Parts: sequence; structure tokens; C-alpha cells
Amino acid sequence: MTHRTTTPTPRICPNCDGFASAAITTGGRDRHGHLRTITADCPACNGLGTVPARRVPEGARV
Repeated sequence: MTHRTTTPTPRICPNCDGFASAAITTGGRDRHGHLRTITADCPACNGLGTVPARRVPEGARV
């Protein structure tokens, strides 16, 4: 009998709640009239929105 091990699914980043990137306006406009924006990524998940799941040792109480 073989024992299958599965990779735990990633969980949502607790710091950004899955909203990993935000566009922030700099307040100015370019010559075409578009707002200038910069993108800020969550430093905890590097802009992914997920963090690796924690592995629970076999037989451990949760």
C-alpha cells in the first residue's frame, strides 16, 4: 500500500488579505492627461497574495 503525500495549498497572506498590490497615484498627470501611478507590493508575500502553508507534523495536535 502506498501512502500519498499532498502538497498543502497556499494560504492567503495575513498581512494583505490577498490584495498584494496597490496602485497609488502620485498626484500628477502626464502630457496625455493620465494619472501617474506607482505599484506597491506587500513586503510579506512579495506581491503574490499567498504564503506557503504550514505543515503540521504527523500525529500533532492542532
